[in-house]
Amino acid sequence: MIRIKALTWISVLMLYAAHVPAVHAGDMRAAHAGAAGSRKALIEKAANHKEEALAEAEAKARAIARDKAALEAAVKSLKAGIAKFKKTNSRNRKALTTLRDEEQALRKDLDETVAVNREFQGVVQANAKDLNTLLAQSLLSGIHPGRLDYLAPLIRAKQFPSMDDAARMAGQLFAEIQSSGEVALTRGTIVDRKGREQTADLLLLGKFTGIYTLGSETGFLLYSGNSQRYFALSRLPSARIRDNIRAYMNGESDSVFMDISKGSAIRQLAHRLSLAEQVPKGGALVWPLLVILGTAVLILAERIIFFTRRRTNTDTLMAALREKIADKDLEGTTHILESRKKKLIPKVLLSAWALKDRSRPEMENALQEAILGEIPAIERFLSTLGMLAAIAPLLGLLGTVTGMINTFHAITFYGTGDPRMMSGGISEALVTTMLGLSVAIPIMLAHTLLSRRVETQISRMEEKSVAFVNMIFKTRAQGN
Repeated sequence: MIRIKALTWISVLMLYAAHVPAVHAGDMRAAHAGAAGSRKALIEKAANHKEEALAEAEAKARAIARDKAALEAAVKSLKAGIAKFKKTNSRNRKALTTLRDEEQALRKDLDETVAVNREFQGVVQANAKDLNTLLAQSLLSGIHPGRLDYLAPLIRAKQFPSMDDAARMAGQLFAEIQSSGEVALTRGTIVDRKGREQTADLLLLGKFTGIYTLGSETGFLLYSGNSQRYFALSRLPSARIRDNIRAYMNGESDSVFMDISKGSAIRQLAHRLSLAEQVPKGGALVWPLLVILGTAVLILAERIIFFTRRRTNTDTLMAALREKIADKDLEGTTHILESRKKKLIPKVLLSAWALKDRSRPEMENALQEAILGEIPAIERFLSTLGMLAAIAPLLGLLGTVTGMINTFHAITFYGTGDPRMMSGGISEALVTTMLGLSVAIPIMLAHTLLSRRVETQISRMEEKSVAFVNMIFKTRAQGN
């Protein structure tokens, strides 16, 4: 259109120029004729340009119309795609919300499963320790070597216990119970009275008494859990007891002497003199040993009183708490814990009950802190017992050395002609050693039992703490 307007103006200007009077009159007609021809040519040229411009404009209009239609189709397609994406996005948001809810539920189930697994592992570990202690001290372990090996990874928590492990532990415990009421006649290796290993006929009366027959020698056996071997008692029993044992082993008698104290009575049987008769022969070092023994007895009595006063029936307690918490009886739960707050486990649980509306980590931290706060009182005097158990045999060894010195002095002055001159030093040496070991063994046993009791109490506190937290959060989840 701009091009058409420009041609029109050019034509007008040329027409105007054609009408200007010529300077020279003689050229007017000629100029007029030339202007008319030029004007006609220009008009035709302008018309041609106009037609071309109109054709070009129509072509561009058609192209614009095509482009417009294409753009409208593209916009329509994009709008349809956007609507489709919006629907897809809405579905994805709903699916994401559902997945998040499922994730939260799965995390909750995972936390509960982890707590249950930890509780299960703690129970299995505690029972594995108890079973290991039981089997290590059992007389029957001597004829079943290696039956404690699988318990070591469970005790050290190097592997998570499986149901097969628990079933194996239960089966072995029942087998031990059954074997403790049976009589076994077999052959095995023992360490005889001279310290040599010998193969002998063994008679095991449950897990209480071991008897051996080695050629013409018949006597009682002792079992060492550390070395897992049988040791012949240093002194043979009386002839009457030996005859009774032989008759029983030959099927000629229905009764036999049995030591239900698992060796304690047999050890007493091996001594000719009573302890009261031997103590005065031990010299001056006997009295420190007796002081150690008295101190250990006092500590043991104090520990027994401590655990007796703080003992509680955990099954009854947890059942009552479970009922109260399930009924959301806050006052009843508080009353149960407050009424027994002098006991160990209720005192620990009471510290977490104060945070019953808090999160699980906060409650678990409070329980852990409470347990750690009770451990010093539970472990009181435990190290002292261990120290006394270590000192007693050393004092006995010192008595042995002093007794041997006295013996050598007697030999120096009187020679070896009269053994009675040396008997005093030898008696002192042996009695102090015997007394030192006699004091150390019960103290070590008490230390071991107390250590086991402490570990069991701590494990029980941790177990009931986890169960208590699970009760609270299970009730809270059901309420939500």
